[in-house]
Amino acid sequence: MSTTPGPAATHTHNPTPKPVNEPTRRVPVLWLALLATPVAAANNAAVLILGDMSRSLNIPKATASWLVTVFALSLAVATPLIATLVRRRGTRTALWTSAAFVAVGSLVVAISPWLPLTLVGRAGQAAGGAGMMAIAMNLAGNARRMGVISAGSGILGGVGPLLGERLTNAVSWRAALSILLVTLLAVPAVSRYSTKSPPAEGRFDARGAVLLALLSSGLVLLPSNPLPALAVAAVTAALLALHIRRRPDGYVPRAALRSRLFRSSVLIAVVLSVLYFTLLFGIPQLITDRAGWPTSSVAVGQMIAMIAGSVLTLAFAGVSARLGQTKVRALLITVGALAAVAAVFAHSAVVLFVTIGLAVFTATSANATQSMAAAFAVPDRQRPTGIGLFQLAYLMGGALGPALATTLVLP
Repeated sequence: MSTTPGPAATHTHNPTPKPVNEPTRRVPVLWLALLATPVAAANNAAVLILGDMSRSLNIPKATASWLVTVFALSLAVATPLIATLVRRRGTRTALWTSAAFVAVGSLVVAISPWLPLTLVGRAGQAAGGAGMMAIAMNLAGNARRMGVISAGSGILGGVGPLLGERLTNAVSWRAALSILLVTLLAVPAVSRYSTKSPPAEGRFDARGAVLLALLSSGLVLLPSNPLPALAVAAVTAALLALHIRRRPDGYVPRAALRSRLFRSSVLIAVVLSVLYFTLLFGIPQLITDRAGWPTSSVAVGQMIAMIAGSVLTLAFAGVSARLGQTKVRALLITVGALAAVAAVFAHSAVVLFVTIGLAVFTATSANATQSMAAAFAVPDRQRPTGIGLFQLAYLMGGALGPALATTLVLP
C-alpha cells in the first residue's frame, strides 16, 4: 500500500519526492536495505580490533586507527560523487561502478601486507559503500521506506563491533574488514529494476567536486589538527563559494544552498549525527568509569540499546508523515537534547544505555525523515545531487564524533 500523501496533504505532511531515474517498478525495500545497511557494519567493524590490526601490520595502534578514519572520510567524500553519477549516467551504471569498488577494495584489503596499500583498499570499499547508500536513498521514495533503510543501518551499526571481533577471532581481521561484500548480494536484483543510462548533462563540474572534497577533509581533520585543518577549510570554503557563483548548477547546486528547507534539514541531521557518533564511542567509557561495568558487558548492553533505538526508528518513520515536519523536528531535537544532558550527568548504567538508544533513534530518524525533506527542496533534476550532499553532511558525524569522544571522554 502506498504511503505517498495525497495532494491535499502535502502542505502538512512530510513530502514524498519522486526520485530522478525512478524505475518503472518500485524496488522492494528489503533489497534496498541489503544494498545499504552493510555499510554501517563495515564502518564500525574495526572498533574492537585495532590491536589485532596493529600487531598484524607491525604498526602502533594509533596508526592502525587510520583504517577507521580513512573509511569514514572516503565514505563521506564519495557520496555526492556517486550521486552525481546517478544523475548523469543513471542508476544502473552507478550501481555496477559501486559494486566494482567494493569488490576490488575488499580484494586489496584481503591481500595487502602494507598499511598504505590497505588504506587504499579501505578507501575503495568506502567509495563503493557510499554508492550503495546513495542509490538506495534515491530509490527509497518516501520516509517509511527510508526508515527501513535507516533502522537497518542502525541495527547493523550496533552489531558491527561485536561482529568484527567475532570474525577476527574465527578467521582474521581482514575478513572483519570485508563485511561490506554482503552488499553485492543485492546488486543483481536492484539492477533489474534500475534505469538505463540517460543522455549526459553537459560537462562534469570537476573543480566543484575537488573543492567540496577538500572542504570535507579539512572539517574532518579539525579535531586532530586544528590549525592546518581550519586554514584549509576556510580557504576552500571561500573558493567554493566563488565557484558556486560562477557555476550555480554545478557539483554544489546554488538552489540547494538557497533553500531554507534544505539547509535546516542538513543542520538537524549533522547535529544529531555528531551527537550519536560521539556517544557511540564515549558511552562505553562512561559506563565503565561511572558504573564499573566490564568492557564485554558494556559492548553487549550497547548493542541491545542500539538495536532497540533502531527498531523505534522503523516505527517512527511509518507515522512521521502524519505528524508533519514541525512536530517531527521538535521531537527529534528534544530527544537529542535529553540524550546529551543524560550523557553529561547520569551515573546509572541503565540510563546511559537508554541514552545511546535515544541517540541512535534521533540520528537514524533524522536520516530517514530529513533526507526526504532535503530531496524535496531541490529541483527534480538535481534530486540525486541533493540527496548526496545531505548524506555527505550526515556522514560527517561519523568522522567528527569519534574525535570529539576522544577529546571529551576517552583517556
